[in-house]
Amino acid sequence: MSAVRIGNASGFYGDRFAAMQEMLTGGELDYLTGDYLAELTMLILGRDRLKDSTLGYAKTFLRQMETNLGTAMDRGVKIVSNAGGVNPAGLAEALTRLAGELGLSPSIAYVDGDDLTASAADLGLGTPLTANAYLGGFGIAAALQAGADIVVTGRVTDASLAVGPAIAHFGWEPDHLDQIAGAMVAGHIIECGTQATGGNYAFFTEIADLRHPGFPIAEVEADGSSVITKHAGTGGAVTVGTVTAQLLYEVGGPRYLGPDATTRLDTIELEDLGDDRVRVTGVRGEAPPDTLKVSLNHLAGFRNEITMILTGLDIEAKAELVRAQFESELHRAPADLTWTLTRLDQTDAPTQQQASAVLQCVAKDTDPKVVGRQFSSAAVELALASYPGFTMTAPPGAGSPFAVFEPGYVPAHSVPHRVHLADGTTLDIDASPVATSAPAADTLSPNEPDEPADPARWGLTRRAPLGDIAGARSGDKGGSANVGVWVRNPDHFEWLVATLTADRFTALIPEAAGLTVHRHVFPNLLAINFVIEGILGRGVADNVRFDPQAKGLGEWLRSRHIDIPIEFGELT
Repeated sequence: MSAVRIGNASGFYGDRFAAMQEMLTGGELDYLTGDYLAELTMLILGRDRLKDSTLGYAKTFLRQMETNLGTAMDRGVKIVSNAGGVNPAGLAEALTRLAGELGLSPSIAYVDGDDLTASAADLGLGTPLTANAYLGGFGIAAALQAGADIVVTGRVTDASLAVGPAIAHFGWEPDHLDQIAGAMVAGHIIECGTQATGGNYAFFTEIADLRHPGFPIAEVEADGSSVITKHAGTGGAVTVGTVTAQLLYEVGGPRYLGPDATTRLDTIELEDLGDDRVRVTGVRGEAPPDTLKVSLNHLAGFRNEITMILTGLDIEAKAELVRAQFESELHRAPADLTWTLTRLDQTDAPTQQQASAVLQCVAKDTDPKVVGRQFSSAAVELALASYPGFTMTAPPGAGSPFAVFEPGYVPAHSVPHRVHLADGTTLDIDASPVATSAPAADTLSPNEPDEPADPARWGLTRRAPLGDIAGARSGDKGGSANVGVWVRNPDHFEWLVATLTADRFTALIPEAAGLTVHRHVFPNLLAINFVIEGILGRGVADNVRFDPQAKGLGEWLRSRHIDIPIEFGELT
């Protein structure tokens, strides 16, 4: 059976609006997927649903379909998206109305059962704002096999958007673990859109044209192997490097757990075929766990913030003054008040901006009044009474609610997985019959070498940025973050493993000091992955870190200086 071509047109809610049209008209596809959900997105959509019970889905997707539904049907491309968010039934209904207005009659199915909010307390998950289990790809596959032209889902794993079409195309059964794992890898590579074609890539200066990178395509074969590519003539690039970077994005150890299979990331083999084509082979799959991860968002309180600019001399004294003034004016201190002074200023600076530092104050409390008017007024009233040059980047607002994310786990058999077809038929999808009890991913083997080499064996060194020799990609994993680091020359990999230990990582990234850092080695990818527990506090919606989603953490690591063997030569 020939390969199935699965493209992706969205990596997050807010991605390039024109991407759907570009993918549908740029070349041949069998399926087009769209990933709109992230941990923070579930919170946003959950709040939408609180305001209006008919909402809770990605409205952008509906607007994209308004101009692209006819094209998709004319070209025979089936659409699969998790844009249903916390209300896939509502999105399916809206799509049906839209199709009628356009004079079209696609078969629209939706997948639900992931929303556990109503039963969260009974499942031991507390009383969250949203509680959504990560479903697998078999529900999507069943909808497609039943003739659906469009399948919208709630919370499924990102990779499931590609796994479902592959299952439907090849007729894989739950025990086809290697094949499913291969499709999971392909899905993981394309799920973040242009991150697989040069976006956010460490060596971006080597890509000829990154002004408008094309979105990725996975050509999945019957054995689960795949070729990652993009439409001809589009910007960006698909190389072993761009694919490696995405493979290391937001992962943990060598086992990548999913509802349909556990993928062995340490078995992946990549081959550059040229012409923006990278072959992915060798992927091994194991039985999935008998539990499903649940995305939980809890309302945690209210927050407000002000950002002040301090210019010129006596920066530390100015910050100390305004902090003392501000706190003395608060009638009631917030439960959490965090000050961060970022010294971006330079001595004898040639521009005012280069002479300025930034002082941020973030307040959090369970009482909205505490972080509301009294907080904002205290800042505004200091305008003529504080440090010389007092100014704020923007007037403070009224404060807003915030939530925190945490993962939960429930037995897979306790989660309904339902497919609703256009004719009103409902199909129930059973939990994987080959699932097995499994430890948490971070407790599994770190895949370390038996006898790491001594860095001294490489002789004389030069002091240089780690980025001269290594690429990196980082991202958030709830309150934790990961940093994947890789080299492109196999001769450099043993040195990387010997040199970049967990202790050295912590020395280079002092913000990780005192936190648990896991190191996992991926020899096939010439890579090491670090997972830093708790560096993001309770997740992106709660933490006040300069880079709340750790997107730049890998680039900070690459900028740190380290001793690189002279024998490696000039690398930049």
